[in-house]
Amino acid sequence: QVQQEESGGGLVPGGGSLRLSCAASGLTFSTYTMGWFRQAPGKERRFVATISWSGGSTYYADSVKGRFTISRDNAKNTVYLQMNSLSPEDTAVYFCAAARGVLTRTGVEYDYWGQGTQVTVSS
Repeated sequence: QVQQEESGGGLVPGGGSLRLSCAASGLTFSTYTMGWFRQAPGKERRFVATISWSGGSTYYADSVKGRFTISRDNAKNTVYLQMNSLSPEDTAVYFCAAARGVLTRTGVEYDYWGQGTQVTVSS
């Protein structure tokens, strides 16, 4: 059974930083593309960042480029999202996801999802 558990969310003032983690089990983590998505209240889920199985390739949504960094530690079966210069517009539930295929920003191409962690940025 595949499980993915996000952690690291919370309340942070505007301009602050948070580091999200997603620990995965039940899958061969090092062979999966990993991604982060977010869903703000009343809005659809949107792509944030993705990283290849080796960590050698990454891709970001324009809205977070230069502020967020995705990384992974295959020895720990964990993917991270370092978020800097946070603004209230970044407030959302953040989900990690695993895909068998190549790097992708399309949610439907991800096979497994975590339950999400809430990030709230105050103004």
